Amino acid sequence: MDALRIQELSRAQRRRLLGWGLLRSLAATIALVVVYYLAPLHHFERVSIGLSLAIALLILLFVAIWQIWAITQATYPGIRAIEALAVMAPLLLLLFATTYFLMAQSESESFNETLTRTDALYFTITVFATVGFGDIVATSENARLLVTVQMVVNVLIIGLGIRVFTGAIQRGREHQSKAPTAKKGD
Repeated sequence: MDALRIQELSRAQRRRLLGWGLLRSLAATIALVVVYYLAPLHHFERVSIGLSLAIALLILLFVAIWQIWAITQATYPGIRAIEALAVMAPLLLLLFATTYFLMAQSESESFNETLTRTDALYFTITVFATVGFGDIVATSENARLLVTVQMVVNVLIIGLGIRVFTGAIQRGREHQSKAPTAKKGD
């Protein structure tokens, strides 16, 4: 198929394209959640929280760089950016949830109660959404520091991340306009 702007597609083609993008996003999110719940995290209980957080942030950075590259190379960069955001947000939340879970397992005084994986995910989402119900509370200095890091990362991801993804969409459109034919895939 020749490179077409999304506006040049028929309504049915646009719906199909968006539908497949949403389906891929849903599948990726489900896969991430399954990995979160099934990963043998007990092997990492002795790893320092700082190292765990550094590894989590490196994973997030690597995936973000890969997603930005994929957006710039996509036939429809706007659709690809939606898919990227639909993967990056759950990944961010699950990486922090994993870190909170590991912290709660290795330092029981970190939170006012023992955290299960679901509790850690719930706590992560309440911090991300800035709701802060108060039923789960970071009680140690290290846990509060980690929560502060998450808040700063959240703000950076929302502000800077959207700007970077928007720039990647623009670069992808420029790249696409120079290409004689569309690439297979996105």
